[in-house]
Amino acid sequence: MAATQDVKGKGEGGDQNFDYMFKLLIIGNSSVGKTSFLFRYADDAFTSAFVSTVGIDFKVKTVYKNDKRIKLQIWEGLLRGAQPSLVLFSSLQRCAPAEGFQSDTAGQERYRTITTAYYRGAMGFILMYDITNEESFGAVQDWSTQIKTYSWDNAQVVLAGNKCDMDEERVVSVDSGRLLAEQLGFEFFETSAKDNINVKQTFERLVDLICDKMSESSDTDPAVTTGAPTAKLTDSAPPLQPQGCNC
Repeated sequence: MAATQDVKGKGEGGDQNFDYMFKLLIIGNSSVGKTSFLFRYADDAFTSAFVSTVGIDFKVKTVYKNDKRIKLQIWEGLLRGAQPSLVLFSSLQRCAPAEGFQSDTAGQERYRTITTAYYRGAMGFILMYDITNEESFGAVQDWSTQIKTYSWDNAQVVLAGNKCDMDEERVVSVDSGRLLAEQLGFEFFETSAKDNINVKQTFERLVDLICDKMSESSDTDPAVTTGAPTAKLTDSAPPLQPQGCNC
């Protein structure tokens, strides 16, 4: 398997020199660690000072795989159909919650429009829960339904049980996470943004899955933006063993 190599540089957001662009989303309940996970991967930085994101954070990171330059456009934010009364942001507009929003047809339609725009074109998802929060684990099924409802049919998903550095506070076992991932057809990792456990590996595996899916197709999917439309990633990666966290 050709290794995925990180490329760091300033002003990557406007860099058009790439072979492929993958839009990736990190989704999950509030406070599961999505922002910390994003910053750990993109900037190799961690701070416990992050507050819950109401809206969407965005990072760009470029990697090399199989001699191809891949631009990762990584989004994370709080956008969940089960909680439409929350303040939601898109990259172009801000919608404040209205009283009685859940029963307001116009509000629901606006929410669906924002959700569809957010998910549109996403090639891969990291669906995250907190191993110390059973509610976040129970919500995984709802998030999975959102992926199936709003995203590209062939989008790839990795389930991540985050905060495995807090094993003494664990309420969701490794086996429970792995079993749910198998039931949903997802890859599985336990991760820690704080201790930098399986963060890079999770993203690398997701990129591998996307590249494998591309190599199965005779044509590049329209959801992929590429500077070389006929180029293909044909070196499929062998399966990696999902890892729990021995913290």
